[in-house]
Amino acid sequence: MAKPYDNDLRQKVIQAIEQDGLPKGEASKIFRISRNTIDLWFKRKAETGDIQPKKRDFSNAKQKISDLTAFRQFAEQHQDRTQAEMAQLWEGTVSTRTISRRLAELNWSRKKRLMAIENEMKLGELHS
Repeated sequence: MAKPYDNDLRQKVIQAIEQDGLPKGEASKIFRISRNTIDLWFKRKAETGDIQPKKRDFSNAKQKISDLTAFRQFAEQHQDRTQAEMAQLWEGTVSTRTISRRLAELNWSRKKRLMAIENEMKLGELHS
């Protein structure tokens, strides 16, 4: 998710429109933000009386692979599998991206070297 605009910028834009009479279209060009964003800020101000960004609660974010030790054992057991295959074999539903992130935490490279080996074999055949 994208980072919210700074509150100082929000206040400057609102002030330029409300107090200085700058049209929203010009404000969007000057401050390099979309007109829709400005409209959303005015809507939030009308509903809540404030233009602060919504607080994000990341504590609810569940990690689908929370036990890294168990995942390390799983990865070692299935190291010949692709990330998509590992995602299907993992208990519960996980994406290939989740598998990729956890493998990165273990400093595991998932690059296959088949092309490099084939190329070396071809070079060896040429020199024979």
